[in-house]
Amino acid sequence: MARTLLLDLDGTLVDTVPDLTAALNRLMRSRDLPGFSESRVTAMVGDGIAMLTNRAFAAHGRLPDADAASWLAADYTAHIADRSRLYPDVMTALGGLSRLGWQLAVCTNKPEDAARALLAQMELLPMLCAVGGGDSFPVRKPDPAHVLATLEKAGGQAGRAVMIGDHHNDVAAAAGAGIPCIFAAWGYGTASMAAGSAAVAAGLAEAAEIANRLLPA
Repeated sequence: MARTLLLDLDGTLVDTVPDLTAALNRLMRSRDLPGFSESRVTAMVGDGIAMLTNRAFAAHGRLPDADAASWLAADYTAHIADRSRLYPDVMTALGGLSRLGWQLAVCTNKPEDAARALLAQMELLPMLCAVGGGDSFPVRKPDPAHVLATLEKAGGQAGRAVMIGDHHNDVAAAAGAGIPCIFAAWGYGTASMAAGSAAVAAGLAEAAEIANRLLPA
């Protein structure tokens, strides 16, 4: 059985906060509300578009209107790669892992269509055997069933898998699925979110080395 690497997307493979901030601020302007800085948005991401929408309106003492989340999702998807960029070493590290026989899959709380659009723009989609989005299954991270469903979609097994992510949702979901998680310290999560992870990496190149140690060929 091939080894499978499950990868979070936002804050792990791609720095998406610039485009998320721009889209969220367009939503806020359309509702006559003040916008947010990138640092504020960074603290609000990680649980999907609907939760980001809820948190943004809550910051202004408001509840979102019925169309707000869908408005944000559509607008963000239309501008999904205007300013988003791959983190350093992503292509090199993932290419090296593929050559070593790893299967690569993305497990993200971002809606699957948006995730696929971003991955295509970043030229990562052809490297992947599966994408498990926040709406691909009945559950999403931190529910371990999201990780296991993505792993099944990739044709992998929990005993031959490792996860990399920058959020406590990734650590919790992987732990519940019985899969070691490498915490992506370069991403959006705070250092405290690494609690329970198998290891902490400063960059994706280091994370790839750790994955090979955690699960030798």
